[in-house]
Amino acid sequence: MLIEPISQSYNEISVDDIFSFPHTFTLDQLSLFSDLTGDKNPIHLDEEFSRNSGFETNLVYGMLSASLFSKLIGMYCPGKNGLYLSQTLDFKKPIYIDEEVIVRGTVTKKFDKFQMLKMKTEIIDQKNIFVSGEASAKFIVNE
Repeated sequence: MLIEPISQSYNEISVDDIFSFPHTFTLDQLSLFSDLTGDKNPIHLDEEFSRNSGFETNLVYGMLSASLFSKLIGMYCPGKNGLYLSQTLDFKKPIYIDEEVIVRGTVTKKFDKFQMLKMKTEIIDQKNIFVSGEASAKFIVNE
């Protein structure tokens, strides 16, 4: 498990580079997110309510899942030398608790003059795209 952000320079990253890590959401994480945000919607916290609403089990909060893009930018690419500038999001399918997903970012464009990059961001598994979007980040340390 990565505990320190990767330290790489702008020039070490290329278009089409892929950065990823696995994650499995737990009910405890949903409860912590609920406490932090004040969002107590039972579709996330009450399994019976979720099932009666037509879902397999508790749904992971969309914004909790999307918050893993912060880890992608802050720990992997650009990592230590980066500043997260923007993120678009498209929630395509629900993520359930205890379901392993992969958070993945693919570098799609570099802006040399500004030392910025754009990344295609996704939360996926072997068959599905759950969340997709685009992030931009700037390198704050020139090496």
